[in-house]
Amino acid sequence: MKSEQWQKKYSLKSQMLFLIDGVGAFVSAFCLLVILRIFGEYVGMPEKLLIGLLLIAIILCIYSLTCFFRVKSNSKPFLRILAVVNFFYCCLTLGLVVYYNAALTRIGLTYFLIEIAIISVLVVVEWKTSKKKR
Repeated sequence: MKSEQWQKKYSLKSQMLFLIDGVGAFVSAFCLLVILRIFGEYVGMPEKLLIGLLLIAIILCIYSLTCFFRVKSNSKPFLRILAVVNFFYCCLTLGLVVYYNAALTRIGLTYFLIEIAIISVLVVVEWKTSKKKR
């Protein structure tokens, strides 16, 4: 499939991406908080790292929702920033999964791999949308 066809078929408006990302970051933060407080021992990731990931998710949620409500024109640079930060969040999470692989439980490994997969798809869509000519 050509790039232009892909963009027409799969890209979303920037505003919708900000909302999707903000809600997704909120869900991630909520899940990390539940894992941290209730199921921490069943995941295998150190508590300090879960807190760090939780704080990043909260910051991404605030950024995305702020962009959704405040950025009405020229959203491309804001969307690129979001895509890059999400990409590094995925890299950080994947690095932690690799480093703590022996300590992670199946539940922990499954959670983090699903989160990485979902955010990775979002990164691709955000990046491609930010590159669209409009």
